Amino acid sequence: MNNFTIFLLVFIVIGLPVILGIGSSVFKDWIKHKERMASALNAQTAEKSAQYAAHTERLEQRVRVLERIVTDRGIGVAAEIERLRADPPFYPSLPLQTSPTLTAGRTASLTEGETR
Repeated sequence: MNNFTIFLLVFIVIGLPVILGIGSSVFKDWIKHKERMASALNAQTAEKSAQYAAHTERLEQRVRVLERIVTDRGIGVAAEIERLRADPPFYPSLPLQTSPTLTAGRTASLTEGETR
């Protein structure tokens, strides 16, 4: 037997099982890591899903309230909107009137010697 044949025989008998044993151990660890990552991702996804479901439920409740307001008071709301459109806005065009007693009191205090 030459040296190359002995090398191949030693490699096949000793080296290949060692390499495959270490490789399978690394592969198993990698699979476990992937499973943990998947379960963590599933937990995050489930939490997000629960948050979205709660948010959606709150929005649906708000929409139900708005629908009830519109359907229960729909005619009243429409009439109130039209009444507000018909009423002109209040814009005072004249200066505010002051009370005669306030004006007289201010005049009297100015005539007693006070100046501005």
